[in-house]
Amino acid sequence: MITAIIPAYNEEKTIGSVVLGTLEHVSKVIVVDDGSSDKTSQIARLAGAEVLVHPVNKGKGAALKTGFKAVEDAKIIVTLDSDGQHDSGLIPKLIQPIQDDEADLVNGSRYLHGKDDDTPSYRRVGQNVLDAATNFSGDLKITDSQSGFRAFAGHTIPVFGFHSSGYTIESEMLIDAANAGLRIKEVEIEAIYGEDSHHKSNPVKHGVGVLLQIIRDMEYNRPLYYFGAPGAVMVLIGMVLSIIFFSEYITDRSPSLLPTAMAALLTIFGSFIAFTGLILHSISRMIKREMNNM
Repeated sequence: MITAIIPAYNEEKTIGSVVLGTLEHVSKVIVVDDGSSDKTSQIARLAGAEVLVHPVNKGKGAALKTGFKAVEDAKIIVTLDSDGQHDSGLIPKLIQPIQDDEADLVNGSRYLHGKDDDTPSYRRVGQNVLDAATNFSGDLKITDSQSGFRAFAGHTIPVFGFHSSGYTIESEMLIDAANAGLRIKEVEIEAIYGEDSHHKSNPVKHGVGVLLQIIRDMEYNRPLYYFGAPGAVMVLIGMVLSIIFFSEYITDRSPSLLPTAMAALLTIFGSFIAFTGLILHSISRMIKREMNNM
């Protein structure tokens, strides 16, 4: 059974057509109404969707978590946005790699073959930054990390932790999939940006929030870089300053060894940070190896 999950928040203008179009290609549509104050739920039900309702707005990540909990028997899960920007007619193309056993997760990408001229320029700048951060954190090569149009094999459901309640969920799910060793493939899609096709929050605030969360997650996903790189920089600076300050002391240009001692402490602290990164990196690799062997 192919089931579609559509998170929705105040999308009464578009949810009906999105549900109807999606039902042409899947067995079941679940709309997660994330605390809407309009008629999103009523229209979704009239269009033929099963509707799950959050009493208050919790965020896209929370909506997807609710949806995935409700589809544990699905063979394939499709997610798409409720604002009409995704062409439901591309669902067969999206799920084909899973049906052919070529992928466990398929990411719909607007940029698989380069620039999408329909994407507003301010969005694309932010996308490039988020793509780079996601790829670095998860050791991936994804061209559209913030895509909400995806397909998942049913057996992948336990892989996702859904720790993020907001839009960071797009990157989090890709990184979770990569850490679990899932086969990830991208297929080209198009997006339609209408007046209602936008985030409900300020785009700059949204992008910065997602980026900061990805960076925080690097502590667990890429500890060698998160701790090791800053630690190595501290060691280098501390060693250089130690040499400079000690040279000034022995040539009587400085009356105290205190600057040298402070620089030495910086070197020691940097070494500790770098060593922590190495230990966590080793532990992380052992955990991933055990997970892949299970």
